[in-house]
Amino acid sequence: MLFHTWVFFVFFLIVYPVYLLVRRNNQLMNIWLMIASYTFYGWWNPWYLLLLFGTSAIDYLMVLLMQRSRRARTFWLVISLVSNFGFLGYFKYSGFITENLNTLLLDLGLSAQLPDPIAYPNAMLALLGVGEDHFFTKVILPIGISFHTFQSMSYTIDAYKGKITTERSFVRFLTFVSFFPQLVAGPIERASNLLPQLQRTPLITRQDLTDGLSLFLVGFFKKVALADYLAQYVDPVYGNPGLFQAPALVLATVAFGWQIYFDFAGYTDMARGIAVLMGFRMMLNFNNPYAATGLGDFWDRWHISLSTWFKDYLYFPLGGSRHGKLRTYINMFVTMIVSGIWHGAAWTFVVWAGLHALGRCLTRELEQTEVYQERVPRLAKQLAVFTFVSFTWIFFRAQSLTDAGLIISRIFTTGWADPRFPVVMAVLVLAVWVYQLIYTSRSSLRWWIDVEPVRVGLAALMITYLAIVAQPSTKQFIYFQF
Repeated sequence: MLFHTWVFFVFFLIVYPVYLLVRRNNQLMNIWLMIASYTFYGWWNPWYLLLLFGTSAIDYLMVLLMQRSRRARTFWLVISLVSNFGFLGYFKYSGFITENLNTLLLDLGLSAQLPDPIAYPNAMLALLGVGEDHFFTKVILPIGISFHTFQSMSYTIDAYKGKITTERSFVRFLTFVSFFPQLVAGPIERASNLLPQLQRTPLITRQDLTDGLSLFLVGFFKKVALADYLAQYVDPVYGNPGLFQAPALVLATVAFGWQIYFDFAGYTDMARGIAVLMGFRMMLNFNNPYAATGLGDFWDRWHISLSTWFKDYLYFPLGGSRHGKLRTYINMFVTMIVSGIWHGAAWTFVVWAGLHALGRCLTRELEQTEVYQERVPRLAKQLAVFTFVSFTWIFFRAQSLTDAGLIISRIFTTGWADPRFPVVMAVLVLAVWVYQLIYTSRSSLRWWIDVEPVRVGLAALMITYLAIVAQPSTKQFIYFQF
């Protein structure tokens, strides 16, 4: 179910009034939110609900067992982690692993000497009518599996560390994991933030109504008017990069950087807006990332809920920066590579993450110096970061490493004849970037952004644009594939 469709509009018109009626009874509120959330998630494929319920039930049970058996707490944590990573690994990475294993065996000339590693499970499934090779190579990825799996895991890990109290209500825990505004693309909420809100009656003020609607409008505009518009230029170029020369490839790469930002930030703005309308507060997931003055600053602003998740549950357990510079860089590199693999089962994501890891390691000391912080012009730092991030998006967006290499090669070797330049697209992107730069600067110009008439005027312009110019869209969000 997509936020920017009539289906969701009708869904919310049914869910919201009932929610307002039952929210003062905590048990009824959580039951209704759970039903709404499971309906929302099962709209694409009801079979996904089995996975959502199963992983949630396992984590809920493991934490209860931790509470009852202190000596076996580590054992129950391991069971939780193995089950979560097992489901995630099968649905997300089994095809990738099988494909690369078969390629390796072929390269080594061993494929004819070794038994087919998937022959036996496939043969058993064939008895049930499942097609050949379905078990590992044709797995359908459940939407949002990485998001709700990580959210559920954070509860288990925090409970193991004693950072949160055990949630006794199974219904409330199911609601926490499946809360529909952020279920399929985040933010990845922590139990310490969302669970306490589900344990009390949410307070909804008039300010919440205006703030929630404003957030939803901004997110809707980002998705429909900007992200989907940019996709009309990006998709044809990256779909067949061999047909385009340097100007089109550079423009499409920059456009994709903004497309993925508008798409993902638009989703989280809409998710946060819906939550605010219901009296809930979810964490900020984007903070003007293209105004970053360093790579460390960029990752403090981009997909904040995921960055902090990996920092808390991987980087710090590995040792963080407590054991010398070499160990710090190794920990940073490992964390970034794992983050790349989280995004997708493809070598393009590994290379994308590796470039960011290398860039972060090379610039970490520089970004901490007084010269860089005080003497290098702010705009110069922002342009450098944006250029590097845009270059790495090539690997994120390209359909293969071969395509990525082709795009980079053609950028540096083909002519720079002036392409058909999409002026409207350039103006929209430039306007948003200028807004971000002003908003994050110490400039005296920033005051006008917070003036109420200006904000109302911007809202009116967005509504007018959506009504007159923007085309209806049912295009899925990019991060649904993760």
